Amino acid sequence: MIASLARIGSSAVGQRNFNCWTAAITKKHRAIYERTYPTTLVLPDGSSIEIEYHEPRKIIILPLNIAELTQEQQKRRLEMRKPKTKVVITEEIEDSFDENRYLNFKK
Repeated sequence: MIASLARIGSSAVGQRNFNCWTAAITKKHRAIYERTYPTTLVLPDGSSIEIEYHEPRKIIILPLNIAELTQEQQKRRLEMRKPKTKVVITEEIEDSFDENRYLNFKK
């Protein structure tokens, strides 16, 4: 009786099954990686190069220094950051479209 309760008690604690799907749920928590990984490095001018990086990453994008741009380029970049304005239709156009004329084309 006690042996059967001990067996039930151990499963009630909740054992975790480690399998091949466990690594897909999270990332590797390593401070130092043993090898280097091919990574795409995107430079601020838009060009890209392939480098070997110490962490497994697919792409690294370097930030753009706005202070190095000309005044015209700075204005253009700031204009691109602004949110788009929503177009509001003020009046509706009267149309003479009659959908019943095209019922014979419908199968």
